[in-house]
This record gives sequence, C-alpha cells and structure tokens, in this order.
Amino acid sequence: MSEIGRWGSALVFSVNSQKQLPFRDFSKKLKARWATHDIYADAPRTEYLGIDQGEVKLEVAFSAHHGQNPYKSLTLLEDALSKGTLEYLYIGGKRIGKGKHYIESIDSDWDEVWNRGELMRATVQITFKEAR
Repeated sequence: MSEIGRWGSALVFSVNSQKQLPFRDFSKKLKARWATHDIYADAPRTEYLGIDQGEVKLEVAFSAHHGQNPYKSLTLLEDALSKGTLEYLYIGGKRIGKGKHYIESIDSDWDEVWNRGELMRATVQITFKEAR
C-alpha cells in the first residue's frame, strides 16, 4: 500500500489498486499570540505571549467507486469529533506540528446518493487543531 499520510487509524490517506483516498487543498496555519498594553501618553507596548494552536485544513473525497464506504468513513470522523479524539497527523511520513491534533470541524457534501439512500460519494472538508 502506498500511504500518503494518516490521522490515527480513523483516516489513512493512500493510493493503491484497490483503494484510493488522497487529500487535496491542504493548508497549514500558524499564528503567534501578542498582547497590546496601553501606555498613558505613549505608544502602546506589545508583548509576545507565545505560539497559538496550529491549524490544518484539507479536503477528502470518500467514494464507493474508489473502494471506500463513504457513510462509514464519515461516521468514523463524526465519532472522533464528538469524542474529542487526539491523534498525531502525518503527511509523507513527517509529523505535522509538535503535538496531537483533534478534529475541530467537519463540513460534508453528499455528492452522490442512490435511489435507496446509499451514499456513494461525499466530499469532506476537515479542520484539525493542534492540542497543546
């Protein structure tokens, strides 16, 4: 199997002849935290407080045509979100960030539903936040 990345065992990005689950639109956001202190009769002073939580956003397409069960895959992610699951996020064998990540939000579009309600394809935007 050609693994591209993973978030625990709930989400494994891979491409092979039986199953394809790549991601796209990967973005990583880092921010610093600063405080501004007002000084009487002078310019405000700034103070560095530290780094804020890292944030990763990506999009995944779960498709029955590519060897997944979209409903089951989406349910696994929703369960992880509701339980506050913490896992390391790896892309290309390299850990993203210093700590574990949790799912902050899931935005899913049910792209293809068959006549008996079978979900055949869903596009999911996932936002991960780094727990510190």
